[in-house]
Amino acid sequence: MSSLFRLDASIRQDGSFTRDIADRLVAAAARPDLSITIRDLGNAPLPSTAWAGAVFGPYTPADQRTPEQVEGLTLAATIADELLASDAYIFAVPLYNYGVSQHFKAWIDLLLTDARFAPGTESPIAGRPARLIVAKGGGYGPQAPRHGWDHATGWYMRMLVDVLKLEVELIECELTLADVTPAMESLRPQAAQNLAAAQARAEEHGRSLSARLTIAAAA
Repeated sequence: MSSLFRLDASIRQDGSFTRDIADRLVAAAARPDLSITIRDLGNAPLPSTAWAGAVFGPYTPADQRTPEQVEGLTLAATIADELLASDAYIFAVPLYNYGVSQHFKAWIDLLLTDARFAPGTESPIAGRPARLIVAKGGGYGPQAPRHGWDHATGWYMRMLVDVLKLEVELIECELTLADVTPAMESLRPQAAQNLAAAQARAEEHGRSLSARLTIAAAA
């Protein structure tokens, strides 16, 4: 039995590009012996008090911990357990206001309070495969007016690759707001091509993940 962990950070349930692309990846990876764990941060955000509780809880005697500290420590252990129990990962996160998703940032902050993932320790999930899906409403390439305004994707990769030591493949989809933004009307054909390419790449990566997990399970 193999296990796939999926994290969604979009605040949209319907019409979310990251969810759609992740759905296609999961469908392509699916097989009877694959279990899937979903952490939907967009619809069920972590409590705002969880991080502080998990940071200060270990320095407080167990019988004196506040409810927030107990909750924070419990949640930190739970999300760490979810990663440790999984063989591969999908992170579907958007670019919001040129920066990182607050829900994903809260998740990372909380995860790193768990002793097993604490800064300075060797990542216990190093080398496992992951796919990062990022949707962006505009264009941020070298020729775009807002080139350099994407302050999220690099941070996502830094945390997943350099901190958690995962083997990450990036799937990006730009111009996702073209269909609902009059000023971007001329970009709609390119937006459609971008989406189709991201969807196709997700399906390809789903198949490759499935094959890799099959080989690992048989080893």
